[in-house]
Amino acid sequence: MIHLKQLKRIELFNGRAAMLGIVTGIVVEGLTGFGIAHQIGLGTLVDGYAACRTQFLPFCF
Repeated sequence: MIHLKQLKRIELFNGRAAMLGIVTGIVVEGLTGFGIAHQIGLGTLVDGYAACRTQFLPFCF
């Protein structure tokens, strides 16, 4: 069983790791011009959604 102190320590580590990941993604976006979605491989999904919102395609989700 996980103790309360151990759980707090794990959650603190996870929060710090998430903050570091977001900051890293933002810095890379500033340097390369590619957003976080493009960095993790979801760029085509985001681009497809943007095309749907601007061109009013009948097969948009």
